Amino acid sequence: MTDDQTRYPALLDDAGVDRLRTALTAARFTSTGIAERLGPQATAAVARNDHRAALRRTADRDALATLIRLFVCAQSEPVEAVTDALAPLPVDDALTAGLVEPAPDGSGLRQGVDLEPYGDSWWVISDVPSHVRPGRPLAADHVLGIGGSSTTLAGAVARRPVGDALDLGTGCGVQALHLATHADTVTATDLSARALRFAATTAALNGQRWELLHGDLTAPVAGRRFDLVVSNPPFVVGPGVATHIYRDSGRIGDGVCAELAAAAPDLLTDGGTMHYLANWMHVAGEDWTERVAGWVSGAGLDAWVIQREVADPVSYVNLWLADASEGADAHRAAAWLDWFDAHKVEAVGFGLVTLRRGGHRQPVVRIEELRQQVAPPLGDRIVEWFDRQDWLRRREADALLATRYRAVPGLRLQQEATIDGDAGWAVDRQIITMSDGLRWSEEIDPLVLALIGGCTGELAMREQLTVLAAAHDVPETDLAEAVTPILARLVERGVLLPC
Repeated sequence: MTDDQTRYPALLDDAGVDRLRTALTAARFTSTGIAERLGPQATAAVARNDHRAALRRTADRDALATLIRLFVCAQSEPVEAVTDALAPLPVDDALTAGLVEPAPDGSGLRQGVDLEPYGDSWWVISDVPSHVRPGRPLAADHVLGIGGSSTTLAGAVARRPVGDALDLGTGCGVQALHLATHADTVTATDLSARALRFAATTAALNGQRWELLHGDLTAPVAGRRFDLVVSNPPFVVGPGVATHIYRDSGRIGDGVCAELAAAAPDLLTDGGTMHYLANWMHVAGEDWTERVAGWVSGAGLDAWVIQREVADPVSYVNLWLADASEGADAHRAAAWLDWFDAHKVEAVGFGLVTLRRGGHRQPVVRIEELRQQVAPPLGDRIVEWFDRQDWLRRREADALLATRYRAVPGLRLQQEATIDGDAGWAVDRQIITMSDGLRWSEEIDPLVLALIGGCTGELAMREQLTVLAAAHDVPETDLAEAVTPILARLVERGVLLPC
């Protein structure tokens, strides 16, 4: 047994984990197995926390039906049915481990943890979600399961082979599961010893081994470097009051997210990448992009920060209080909102920070909104964006103009026009939209539209400009000077692809 296993053992011993895995596999307690058993309508209803159809379809209580009723529908089930469903794991071992517990009304057994299938080959162990037992405030060391934030972060990481990978604030281990598929070694940290036990159980149940370290953010790995770092940190913005480990960092405002950016240069190997979810404050009289850019100023790292959502203070506070079943705490809500008022916080942004130690003297830093839906996987889109930055970095203006380009397939043009009497329609705006990839929309003028339309891969850009300059009766040198930054932007966005 490793030192990690001694300090943060799984909820079951090795034999117990093997027996539980055997039971889940035999019953086909997987995402596909559950969906096939319930059917599309009942499966969709379960996603809305409507379990009526699912309960009707599992009334026979075979092994899969019992597991669905127990861990998906949060029902109390007869001891005999649970015993059969978990076999060969003895039900007494499951009780001792806390996987199940006696129902308060004596009707049988209910779930003691959230045991959730993740895809067709993984299971994740975490605490029972708040919506399963409403009205009961979450414990301070509550361990979240699979949620929107964890799946967003998982989708933002390109699954390319790396050496050493780090999951900061692993929780139940969702990110570490993914890292283990393409990293030689996985290290996972958390401030919560309870979370590390859940992570150990998730790892063992899925046949993986991770180095588990206890401590706050980067403290457990001080002096070490990694090829890939991911983090879904306790990023909630507030006065620095820490009541729930999964949510509150104890740092004031958005300080924890700034702290992660500051730690990145000493945490990454040459060429290493860090992805983390973040919240940031929109302060009255300040540009939020400048605030976030300050996090990476002087770090020597390439950075792409994309804001996906923005919430007003009232909605933000209500969301996080409800998340921890604290929605009725009017005093806490008022104190939190008073803090926002005192610090002139008008809104809170949510998004993704990607940092890369590229070794460049002049790193590229982009802070922007990306509200549109991106063609998955986002991780591949991010890698492509950095690759295009590297391509642009290696080329001066003359080299850009000497290159042949083609427009990305599926590019669409939208026009807005106003009818002008006998003159007919007058075009007010022209917008190009990518149908795939980052799905950017860009407003363009007629000249740029003509330029894009001519990008068939046959002529170098300079040859196109010669034609356009003659058609519009403008000096070619002036046109080239005006077009070059626009060209670089279209390449960065992936609208134009170098041949």
